[in-house]
Amino acid sequence: MDKRGQARGPRTGIAALMAAMAVLGVAAAPAAVAAPGVEQRQAQAWLPQPTGPYPVGTTALHLVDTGRQDPWKPGQARELMVSFWYPTTRPAHGDERARFMEPRAAGHFGGKDGASSFNYQAEPGRTDWSGIRTHARQDAPVLPGGAGAPRPVVLYSAGLGDPRTWGTGLVEDLASRGYVVVTVDHPYDASEVAFPGGGMAESVLPPMFGQPGLDIGAVLRKVIQTRVDDTRFVLDQLAALRTDGRLPAGLGASLDLGRIGMVGHSGGGSTAVQTMHDDPRIAAGVNMDGQLHFPGPDGTGVYLTSVAEDGLDRPFLLMGSQSPDSGDYHRQPGWAALWQHSRGWRADVTLTGSRHGSYTDAQSLLPQLARQGAVSADALRGDVGDVRPERAVLATRAYVASFFDRWLRGHDDHLLDGPSPRFPEMEFAR
Repeated sequence: MDKRGQARGPRTGIAALMAAMAVLGVAAAPAAVAAPGVEQRQAQAWLPQPTGPYPVGTTALHLVDTGRQDPWKPGQARELMVSFWYPTTRPAHGDERARFMEPRAAGHFGGKDGASSFNYQAEPGRTDWSGIRTHARQDAPVLPGGAGAPRPVVLYSAGLGDPRTWGTGLVEDLASRGYVVVTVDHPYDASEVAFPGGGMAESVLPPMFGQPGLDIGAVLRKVIQTRVDDTRFVLDQLAALRTDGRLPAGLGASLDLGRIGMVGHSGGGSTAVQTMHDDPRIAAGVNMDGQLHFPGPDGTGVYLTSVAEDGLDRPFLLMGSQSPDSGDYHRQPGWAALWQHSRGWRADVTLTGSRHGSYTDAQSLLPQLARQGAVSADALRGDVGDVRPERAVLATRAYVASFFDRWLRGHDDHLLDGPSPRFPEMEFAR
């Protein structure tokens, strides 16, 4: 394979499109459909408890990049929504617990045009997404005193089409372990982004992917570049947010901007390592099942991202699934190139029995919804495989936390040294 990966046998036409959509998070399978005339109540679900010692707080913030036009909506400034997740003083109870999704966003996410349908094949309208609660207290003050000293910051980017909330289980767990986590929504890519004042940006991607003659590679490169630009703008904003009073009491001062990591799933995983390549402020990154290669204009050839071509000189962790187009770095041209060209510490693990959605909230939520008939058995297997949900959640949290503890805190539990009897379902690539 040469630098551009041209020697790899390409897939053409709809096969290349479907493979790119599947790996970046846009599902090709149809949603489940209820039997005509059958009235069904909305399914309920809950997120797993965080495992760290600290209660969790959260707050949302609207950011406007006045120096950049929105690449999906030319003529208007790029607007973002971000959320902060952080250790706080006391746990949330009952209605104090922040919603998993804001009601407007939840209504769209769960409808026929939302990501629950086009990414995860859930039956439209069958799940009470706004009724799901997190374990975090809204706008809570940061944990004070010695335990509230400056904390490492981790950015989180969800998969293509997914909203920033679609990783809350992992994000809450990191916050409960003492990190400040910043989740970033990518408007017009994410299924929906609700803004203050009632506005909502819906994804432009599902109808775009149905256009004949679409250059899918060009669209995906635009997606990743836009996400990288969004992330770097958020990094710029963090310095101002430390002192300008827009965050809850003590939160700004708790941000340690000398220790920043990033984790993402699918397109967000691609974004994490690409942002590392483009911005030295990110010291360590985790790519959960995000590809680093794209098809050419006619569906032939394999084009690598610049991070794959150049490699990285800082630590990164690749976490693959057993989806048809995933696996370890030996099976993916982009991951193989990144591995070959990198000079820093690196590791690559694959979760046995998993599928593409196993590193997201799909792993904990969809089995609950399937038991209530809101997701079909076939869709469930396609989304999260046959790994035990509680084991997948536990493994994902343990490996991500171990990585950031090692490279942002200097605490090494040696989980990433090689195969562990604690997690026999995690395979290491060499």
